This record gives sequence, C-alpha cells and structure tokens, in this order.
Amino acid sequence: MTVTVRPSTDADLPAITAIYGWNVLNGLGTFEEVPPDIAEMTRRRAGFLDKGMPYLVAEQDGAVLGYAYAGPFRLRAAYRYTVEDSVYVGPDAVGKGVGKALLSALIAACEALGLRQMCAVIGDSGNAASIGLHASLGFEQRGLFPAMGYKFDRWVDLVWMQRPLNGGGTREPDTPGMTLSGV
Repeated sequence: MTVTVRPSTDADLPAITAIYGWNVLNGLGTFEEVPPDIAEMTRRRAGFLDKGMPYLVAEQDGAVLGYAYAGPFRLRAAYRYTVEDSVYVGPDAVGKGVGKALLSALIAACEALGLRQMCAVIGDSGNAASIGLHASLGFEQRGLFPAMGYKFDRWVDLVWMQRPLNGGGTREPDTPGMTLSGV
C-alpha cells in the first residue's frame, strides 16, 4: 500500500476523531473508554502543535488512514528531550504498513527537532502488532507493568519501549529541547 505521510491539518480532524474513536471502542492501544468528540480532539491536537511537536497523518487517495504524534513524556524540565509516540490506524488500514510509515516519519520529525529519546507506552502485552512495529524501528522493551488498566472486562498490561534519537544519551544535547509548560 502506497501512502503519503504529511503534517495534519484542521481538515483532517473529522477523520482523526473517527479513527481514534474506533480505537477507543475496539482496542487496547488506549485506555480511554469513551471516544472524545471533535472539539476535544481539536484541543488535544492544538496542545501538541503549540509546542512545535509533530502531528502527522497518512493518507491514500485523499482518505486519512491513520495518524501519529509525539508529545512530552513528562512535564518536568529534565524530560524536555524525551517524547512519547502515539500511532493510531483506522480499521481498513490495519496490517498494511500504515503504522510503520507513520512511525518512521514521526521518528525523523523528532530527530529533526534535536530530541534524544522516544518512548512507547503500549496497551496490552498481547498487542503483537504494536510491539512488533516498534521493535522493527529500533525500539527495545524496557518494562512490563502488569494489570495497569481495566478495560473490556479484563486487566490490561502496559509495555514500555524506548528508542534513542540523535545518539540518545551518548553526548550533551545540542538544542534547548521542548518547552513543557502549558501542555
């Protein structure tokens, strides 16, 4: 499947909202249980964009198939070089390389910002697709947190994975990192 990955626009918000809503209702990649409306998704996206963070979509023939973004890992100043990725794909695009195209572009965008670490917090230790996607792009598992959430009438684990960007922690940062206030 050939897809184009590009920065998201306001016009993509209905598709982004629908994709996330489907993932909320059908998957364990998010522990959210009620899909947010378009106003809330607009607010969330603006919060990341206001920080200069990438918020990307993958499209084919004008249809948005998935989206990905990076945001602060934590809001303390020392974390300003570390981001957490999020990747969501619509039901018709699962298993077709859309997630890999999005995450690859997201990694490149974060490296261009001078960031040094990317982490993934993956819902469900049985989520072979997301774990495999991240591993295929250089992420390593750093932790497993059993029974951290309860969704779909069962306890769900969290898998933490990490990937260095721009050499990771091998040298001093060469950029000021993210501004973390107001997220």
